[in-house]
Amino acid sequence: MKGWTGRILRVDLSKGKACVWEYDGSLALNFIGGRGFIIKILWDELKPATDPLSPENIMILAAGPLTGLPAVSSGKLVIGFKSPLTYGYGDGNVGTLAAVNLRKAGYDAVVIKGKANRPSYLYIGKNVELIRADELWGLTTFKVERELKKRYGGRAGILCIGPAGENLVKYATVISQEGRSGGRPGAGAVMGSKNLKAIVIEGEGEVNVADERKLREAAIEGFLKLKRSPKYAFWLRQGTMATISWSQKACVLPTTNFKEGMFEMAEKISGEVMESMVVLKRGCPNCNMPCGNVVKDYEGGLAELDYENVAMLGANIGLGDLSKIATLNRMADEYGLDTISLGNVIGFAMEASEKGLIEEEIEWGDFNAAKELIEEITFRKGLGSLLAEGTREASRRIGGGSERWAMNVKGLEISAYDCHAAPAMALAYSTSPIGAHHKDAWIIAWEISVGREKYDISKVKKLIELQRIRGGIFESLVVCRLPWIELNLSLEWYLRMFNNATGLRFTIQDMYSVADRIYSLIRAFWIREYKGAWDRAMDHPPARWFEEPLTKGPLKGAKLKREGFETMLSYYYKERGWDQRGIPKRNTLEKLGLKQVAEELSNYITLN
Repeated sequence: MKGWTGRILRVDLSKGKACVWEYDGSLALNFIGGRGFIIKILWDELKPATDPLSPENIMILAAGPLTGLPAVSSGKLVIGFKSPLTYGYGDGNVGTLAAVNLRKAGYDAVVIKGKANRPSYLYIGKNVELIRADELWGLTTFKVERELKKRYGGRAGILCIGPAGENLVKYATVISQEGRSGGRPGAGAVMGSKNLKAIVIEGEGEVNVADERKLREAAIEGFLKLKRSPKYAFWLRQGTMATISWSQKACVLPTTNFKEGMFEMAEKISGEVMESMVVLKRGCPNCNMPCGNVVKDYEGGLAELDYENVAMLGANIGLGDLSKIATLNRMADEYGLDTISLGNVIGFAMEASEKGLIEEEIEWGDFNAAKELIEEITFRKGLGSLLAEGTREASRRIGGGSERWAMNVKGLEISAYDCHAAPAMALAYSTSPIGAHHKDAWIIAWEISVGREKYDISKVKKLIELQRIRGGIFESLVVCRLPWIELNLSLEWYLRMFNNATGLRFTIQDMYSVADRIYSLIRAFWIREYKGAWDRAMDHPPARWFEEPLTKGPLKGAKLKREGFETMLSYYYKERGWDQRGIPKRNTLEKLGLKQVAEELSNYITLN
C-alpha cells in the first residue's frame, strides 16, 4: 500500500496489552481514513447499546492518507467514539503533533478499548506502554501537557483531558497544544471513563508514498497559492474572528440563547478588537495560514480565540467584553470543556433563571456567574452537575417547556449560527452526522447569497455537496478544510495530492461515493444504537426557531416555516436514498457496498 501505513494499533487498557492489525486494503479503498475508518470499526466491533462510559466503548484516533505528509494543513487527527452526550455516533478533529507522529510511528489509527486499573497515560513510539499517571490526575490540560513535554520533549504529540473529562462531563473534549480542542460529543468523558489521562505519540519514520517528487511539487504549489491569495494577509490578522462582524451584519450571531441574531455589543467582541489584543499566533502542524489568535485575558492568562468560542461565550450569554470572554475560553481549555456546548448550557441556565425554572439567580452577561458555573460544571457541583449533562437532559429534568429552547439536535448543542432566517443552515444542523455542528456543512453564507426565503431542492443539493466535501473528503483524507474555504485552494489540488500519495486515480465522484458510504453507515449506526426508535423528528431543529420570531434588527419577525422545512427534509432524504423516516433504503445500502449493514439493520427496524 502507498500513502497508508497499512497498520492500526490496537490497545486493550484493561489487559495492558497492545497489538498491531495489518488491515486489508479494501478498508482504505472504501473508507479512505479518518472518519471513514472510525465508523467502519465502530460498526463492526462495538456491541449495540453499549454504555458510552463503560470499558466496552471503543475510542479511535484515525489519520488519513494525507495526514503528516508535506501537504497544506495536514496536521489533523479525527477522534471517534460512541457519544455519552448523544448516545449516537460522535467524532471531532483536532490539529496536533500527535497526528503527524502517529503516521511517523507507523500507524494509520489507534483503537482503544477497556479501562486502565488506575489513572494512566498511553505512550506510543518505538514501543507501546501504559504508564501510571496518578500525579497527573486532577491537573488541568495545560499543566499536563507541560509536564509531559518535560519528559518527552517539544516534538512529542500530546492529547490529554482535564478535570472535566475525569468527572465525566458529557461534552468534555480532548485538548492538545494548549488550545486545540477535539471531540465535542464527549471525547474527554470517554477518555476519563477509561482512566486515560493522556496519549503521548512519538515517531521518526516516513510514510511510503507512490510519487514523492510529484507530491513535493504539488505541496509546494499549494503552500505558495495560499501565500499569494489576496485574502491571505487579512486571514493572518483575524482568522475566523472576522465572522463576528459578518454574522452581526447577516443577523445570524446567536444572542441570549439563540433568541436573537444580533448583539448590541458585537463591536466590542469583534475581530478588530481582537487584533489589538493579540500577543501570539498559533497554527496546527504543516500550516502556513495559522488561525490561532492568542490574547491576554482579563485575568492575565493566555487564551486562543476563534469565532465559535467568542460567539458562544460572548453574544450567546450576553457578555460584551472580549477579555472576559477570553478568560472563560481559557478556563474551558484548561478544564477540557467544549466551548460551544458550554456557551449553550450557560445561556440555557441564564434563561431558565430568567423564567424562574431554577432557584439560582443568573443574569445575562454576568461574568462572575459564568466563571462560577464553569467551575461547578467541571467538578459537578450544585447546578453544574445538571448542566454537565448537556441541554437535552437538563431540559428533561427541569421541564417548564424548556425543551423548546434547549438548543441542540440529537443532544449535541448548536454551534454559533442563528437559523431563524436560514432554513438550509437549520437543515445542515439537523442532518449533521454527530448532531448540531457546522463542520460538515457551513452553508449559511451561500444561502444568504441566493436568498434566505427559499425552501427548495437547490439548497438541499448544495447541502449534500458540502457534506460530501467537508464531512466526507476532508474528514477522511484527514486535512484542514480552511485553505479550501477561506483562501480558495481547489478541491482538484487535494485530489492530486491523494493520487500522488497513493498511486490511485480517484476522481471527485469517487470521493463523493466514499463520502456517501460514510454518511449512510453513520446513519445506520445511529438507528442501531437507538434500537429502531427512530423517526424524522430526530432530524428537527429546536422549536424556538419555528415558534419565536426575531424581535430585533432588519429581520425582525423572521422565523422558520415548518412546512417549508419539512419539504426540504423530505428532499434531503430522497437525494440521499433514505426513506421518509430518514433511514437508508436497502437498495441504497447495497449500492454503496453495505449489504451486510442492511441485513443487520433489518434486525432493528423495517427497511424499505
